[in-house]
Amino acid sequence: MRAPVARISLLSTLLFAAACGGAKPPPSVFPTGDDALARMKDTYACVNGVQGQAKIDRFAPEGRVRGEVHLFAVNPDRVRFDVVSPFGAMLYTLTADGERFQMLDVKEKQFLFGPASPCNLARMTRVPIPGHALVSLLRGEAPVLLHKPGDTTITWDSESGFYRVLVPSTRDARQEIHLGVRPEDWDKPWSQQRVRVLSVLVSQRGADLYQAELSNHEPARTAPPREDPDGLEEPILPIGGACDAELPRSIRMRVPHTEEDVIFQYKEAKWNPPLVPGAFEQTEPGGVRKLYVTCEK
Repeated sequence: MRAPVARISLLSTLLFAAACGGAKPPPSVFPTGDDALARMKDTYACVNGVQGQAKIDRFAPEGRVRGEVHLFAVNPDRVRFDVVSPFGAMLYTLTADGERFQMLDVKEKQFLFGPASPCNLARMTRVPIPGHALVSLLRGEAPVLLHKPGDTTITWDSESGFYRVLVPSTRDARQEIHLGVRPEDWDKPWSQQRVRVLSVLVSQRGADLYQAELSNHEPARTAPPREDPDGLEEPILPIGGACDAELPRSIRMRVPHTEEDVIFQYKEAKWNPPLVPGAFEQTEPGGVRKLYVTCEK
């Protein structure tokens, strides 16, 4: 009984937009929020991971960090960040394989390790996002909260020209996802349209947990095999086939109403990079303090 409500809501919004002369929706619109989310999943179905270089600008109460980050993110929740200062000095290396978190902080001369929890990952990003959600955002897809089929609602924002999908979840959580349609798919039937994720807002018990804003979408290509320069080992193949999905070249993740904020600006990136053994773990270095961290108070 919920799907017809979503259709009526969307139809009312479209009629109002047409009457007021706002941004018009595509000729073929998504019937329900679930249909829109399914198209998002299909749009990024060819993506298993992303590897690239990006400028990073991180804001926090204790100060600002700018530099370049070499990032590697693979489904579902494996990440690696190597952050270098504008002068070429290594600042941080963070790795997480879904279970273990490790972070070398060169400035503070300490090596942190513990569970790959949102608050541990936030020691670099400053935004407490679970590993699987972080990987999704870095490759341009919205991580969707667990919800019952048919509970989502969808409306067309006639001012800004995007779909607004609301996802009610368990534990008093709520999510708002903004989806745009790729320009070249505008006149296609909704079942063939590819979408762009423009914004994700997650709230719980009335408080906003984090917001992600994604922009400057451009197609990316699959990474080539990794060749052994000496020709002694077999090439390491990409972790997926050909993929030309769009990548948001600018990703901003922040905690609303605080100073916690990080911006990634991709300089270059490839889909489905070859997976090198040990990419998501670090050897404990010497000469630094080793601290087990759990974020428990």
